[in-house]
Amino acid sequence: MSYRKTEKYNEEITSKLAEAYRTIIEGIGEDSSREGLVKTPERAAKAMQFFAQGYQQDAQAVLTSALFKEDYSEMVIVKDIELYSLCEHHLLPFFGKAHIAYIPNGYVVGLSKIPKVVDVFARRLQVQERLTHEILHAIDQALKPLGVAVVIEAAHMCMMMRGVEKQNSVTTTSAFVGEFRKAETRTEFLSLVGAKLK
Repeated sequence: MSYRKTEKYNEEITSKLAEAYRTIIEGIGEDSSREGLVKTPERAAKAMQFFAQGYQQDAQAVLTSALFKEDYSEMVIVKDIELYSLCEHHLLPFFGKAHIAYIPNGYVVGLSKIPKVVDVFARRLQVQERLTHEILHAIDQALKPLGVAVVIEAAHMCMMMRGVEKQNSVTTTSAFVGEFRKAETRTEFLSLVGAKLK
């Protein structure tokens, strides 16, 4: 079921945001009353609430809702997790994939919760470096595992559409804690997810 069928938008916030978008449309020289743009401020207001829904979500609650006691202490990897976020500097999208691993220490988490935690933090105004660390710290705090690793590879529209206009560049960020600070463990993880860190 889609987001718009299950979520209700705050009317006061929608109205406030719509007025701001109307001002932006008129500020760039367009006619906000033109047929194609009449409903655009409201649509954009609802879209922005969707893009920023992570502010109303709790990563710790997501993770602790599906913790299971398990005697397993090998690496658990969820890779190629799609992510979409907004750069806080220009409000333009950046998008790519996250690769996440942890080594359990008595507990495992439901696999669907890892991508959900990525969304909790990605659906906020972000920079990729902070996003990487927020995901890592949330998993580390909730699971208290032997180690956590996070690698994010993303393309940034603020670099592609404006500024340096480099369409083929990808930014890679990483963060490691615990056992993943050891070169052997980190190398195994990077090999399994196919990520290249220089």
